[in-house]
Amino acid sequence: MIRTALFLVVSTLLTGVAKGLCAQQPTAPNIVFILADDLGWSSLSSRMDKSDPQSASDYHETPNLDRLAAAGMRFSQAYAPASICSPSRRSILFGHTPARQGDESFGTNYQPTAGNYPTLPQVLKGINGRYQTAHFGKWDMRAGFSPEDAGYDESDGDTGNKNGNFAIEGTDKWTDYFITSDPKRANTLAARSTNFMTRQAKAGVPFFLQISHYATHVEKQTTAGSYEKYQKKPRGKKHDDPAFAGMLDDLDRSIGAVLDTLERLGIAQNTYVFFMADNGATEFMPAVRNRLDHPSQFTKPMRNYPLRGGKWTLYEGGIRVPFLVMGPGVEAGSQCDVPIVGWDLLATFAELAGENPASGSLDTDGGSFVSLLSGETGKPVARTNNALVFHRYNNGYPHSAVIDGDYKLLKFWKSGKVELYNLKEDRGETHNIAGENPGKVKELAAEMTAYFRKVNPELLTRYQ
Repeated sequence: MIRTALFLVVSTLLTGVAKGLCAQQPTAPNIVFILADDLGWSSLSSRMDKSDPQSASDYHETPNLDRLAAAGMRFSQAYAPASICSPSRRSILFGHTPARQGDESFGTNYQPTAGNYPTLPQVLKGINGRYQTAHFGKWDMRAGFSPEDAGYDESDGDTGNKNGNFAIEGTDKWTDYFITSDPKRANTLAARSTNFMTRQAKAGVPFFLQISHYATHVEKQTTAGSYEKYQKKPRGKKHDDPAFAGMLDDLDRSIGAVLDTLERLGIAQNTYVFFMADNGATEFMPAVRNRLDHPSQFTKPMRNYPLRGGKWTLYEGGIRVPFLVMGPGVEAGSQCDVPIVGWDLLATFAELAGENPASGSLDTDGGSFVSLLSGETGKPVARTNNALVFHRYNNGYPHSAVIDGDYKLLKFWKSGKVELYNLKEDRGETHNIAGENPGKVKELAAEMTAYFRKVNPELLTRYQ
């Protein structure tokens, strides 16, 4: 009853507004970017790869994200910029790799204004000054750099995990859970987003809205109804936690409220909706950060199965994430297998807003994938650096990864060990083929070295 009442509040905000939205709608599209926290590639009830039944959850239910997938395009090989939250969020904001930003130490060496690089909202406003921008939810840049500093018109301020009720006295953030009427503030974020979109629709101006959810970050929060639903449901082999499943269910319902708002306001046909996670899920709960040279493997299917690893690692489970897009010209129910990454978003949003990608005006590591959204899926995204290079130097096992074509190389800096995988044939990274392919190892290692010499990533020389 509590849950129903809360969502009635959101619905009440919408009552009567659709009829009044007769202002001329903007020609520039609206963009809604929804960022989930710590959510694995195979966590949704929709497959992230239509051909792989293991790419969906065997327990969770996400009908509204399924609705988004059915209405648009899913990307089977989409990557977060990093395997942990803050570097990913900074990368998305500036369109630069975490390696270039030198930001893995959460602020110690991070200079967000170095080189006077424009942020995502500043880029959009530079293209079209009518854009209104908002960021609601988890900011968590950890660098004394607020949404206002980044150029957002509206925000919740410089928020972090604690603003999403992360720390509750007397609870264990990994194993305990608690019932709340507003889990991870998912309902509040839906209401805030509804209010913002309604005002912009009335004014007839385009908007960019980023909704950065606190869910599904550690410390499980859920409504009573959602928890009871999964308590009664048979457990899956991969996913079996009713509290986490309930939290994801509540997140999904919040996203559904946003999608409903777009429909009721009559602006869905001119709005792109993007959904992704900031990094993969932890392998299991309670989580363990393995401090060996590289993470262990486990006999039981982990939470990111069929992918290996999870949050904090550069194995696929740590960086490959669910990614969905719907909007004008995006074919319903389609799938794209071309690799994309979070630092592509700035260039992509810029092109959607009217920027000519050939102008070269954006100083970004990413490239626009607007052509992929229109169905031109035969070519890779054009970036200044063709390979995708990831860098994670701390947390006990400093390592980096490079992906080029079908191949992925990981290098562990303390031991010098390298691992090579053919992701097309071995998405789960179960068979290290480095010994059988010295030429490919040398080629990818050279690409990694060349990029690192170009951007001088934080503390890398310590391990050379």
